[in-house]
This record gives sequence, C-alpha cells and structure tokens, in this order.
Amino acid sequence: MAIMGHDHGAPSAAAGGGTLTGTYRKRLLWTIGISAAITLVQVVGSVLSGSLALLADAAHSLTDAVGVSLALGAVTLAQRAPTPRRTFGFYRVEIFSAALNALLLLGIFGWVLYSAVRRFSEPVEVKGGLMFAVAVVGLAANAVGLWLLRDAKDQSLNLRGAYLEVLGDALGSVAVIVGGLVIVLTGWQAADPIASLVIGLMIVPRAYGLLRDAGHVLLEATPQDMDLTEVRRHLLEEPGVLDVHDLHAWTVTSGMPVLTAHVVVAEDILRGEDHGHLLTRLQACVGDHFDIAHSTLQLEPKGHVEDGNALHA
Repeated sequence: MAIMGHDHGAPSAAAGGGTLTGTYRKRLLWTIGISAAITLVQVVGSVLSGSLALLADAAHSLTDAVGVSLALGAVTLAQRAPTPRRTFGFYRVEIFSAALNALLLLGIFGWVLYSAVRRFSEPVEVKGGLMFAVAVVGLAANAVGLWLLRDAKDQSLNLRGAYLEVLGDALGSVAVIVGGLVIVLTGWQAADPIASLVIGLMIVPRAYGLLRDAGHVLLEATPQDMDLTEVRRHLLEEPGVLDVHDLHAWTVTSGMPVLTAHVVVAEDILRGEDHGHLLTRLQACVGDHFDIAHSTLQLEPKGHVEDGNALHA
C-alpha cells in the first residue's frame, strides 16, 4: 500500500494569490516610463553632441524599458490561475523573461564593442559639455528608478533583472559623465569610445549572472540554497522512516521551491492509523527546515521500489 501526500499550502511566492513580483506592477510601470524618457533624451543628446557613449547608454536604456516591460508582462501572466493543462499556471514565464533580459543585455554589449572599435579608427568630434549635461539628467532619472525597485530586487529573479538593468544604466550614465568631463577639460576625444566600452563591460557580468540563474531554474536544478543530503537526513530522522528515494527538488519560479520524494516506512505504520500523522510530520519537516510549502510525498512499504508494477521517476 502506498499513500500519497500533497501539501497544498500556498507557496511563499504567492503573495495574495500571485507571484512575488505581482505587488510591484505599479513600480514597474513607472520604471518603464522613466527608461523610455531617458532613452529619448539620450538619443537626442547623442545626435546633437556626436557622442557614441550617449548612444550606447540610450541603447541600454531602451533595453531597460523592453526588459522591464517583459518583466511586467510576465507578472501579469503569472497571475493567471492554474488549469488542468498548466497545473503550475504561468509562473515559469517570469524565468523566461529574466533569461530574455540577459540575452538582450549581451546583444547590446556586442553592438557597443563593435561601434567603439570603429570610433577609434574613425574619430568623431564630440561636444563634451552637452554630453555631460545629458548624462547628468540620465543619472538623476535612473536614481528614481532604483529607488522604486529598491525593495524588489531580493524578492524575485525577474525583478532582480529589472533592478540590475536600471543599476547598469545608472553606472553607464556615470561613465558618460566622466567621459564628458574629460573631453571638456582636455579635449581628448577618445574618452567617448572608451566610456562606451566601459558601459559595455559593465553589462557582461550582470547579464551572465542573470542568465546563469535563469538557466539553473529552467534546467530544474536543485534550488541553490538547498542541500538534498540535509533534506534526506531530516526525513530519515522521523520515527518510522526506513529510507528515502527518488528525492527531487526544483524551482517553479522565484520563491516557489517544489519537492517530491518516495518515503519507505515501517509496515506497521502503513497498516495502522499513524500514517496520516507521519505524513503531516514529514511535510512540516520540509516546510519548517527548508521553506518548502509545496511538497508531494509517497509513503510506501519496504520492497515497493523493487515491485515491477511500480513506476518511479
């Protein structure tokens, strides 16, 4: 006799019936508007000043607007209720969005690198004063965006991507400010493509980290802060548990870890009335120690794993 237990407790990601990022929709909308406005100002400033660094920062700002829009779209989709065909709903859309954000950032880096190299061989006269002034406006606007997302970055991989994009754009504005000052004070025009390269290089580690984390979730790897050896040890410490096998843990979306396991228990427990209490204790164990609110545990007798009629993942 095998007994299935399923913990229907609301996952920690589901705040108010949605994902963690659902509470930040308004902030995301404001961030999109700010990024779009920065992009427009920087494009105009780049045309008037001839600055590649401003154009690179404008491209980065545009990527911010697109990336945060993707984040907002993912948040909206994630609020949809699960269906028989999509039992976890659209939570995973948030992770796809984060991965796409990272790819967009890497694409921007490639374009900046190519354009900067061309500028070294084909110099363009840049108006450093205008370049500096536009960059200051961009930095101030990015500071507002960072303030809006200050609490969100630690709540969701998707929102972390949005925050990092705005942070990167703010740092890019700093690079443009420095480049503009150098041109104003020394007339050294190479400061512009160098500032562009700095912006590009700042993009790479953030994009790589975001893509790595998104890939970890998409490959259904064990959550990074979870040690399955410890999970197994805690389960085996429960009285009546003889063995644990087919133990799997993965992440559906940020803040929503899931765990499944086959738990071999003593025969007398399965035949008695204590199996329900044991199942409750096991689910409380993984919930309390590892913050897993969504667990599926199968209680089975010793030897069940060798049963040819039993299917195991």
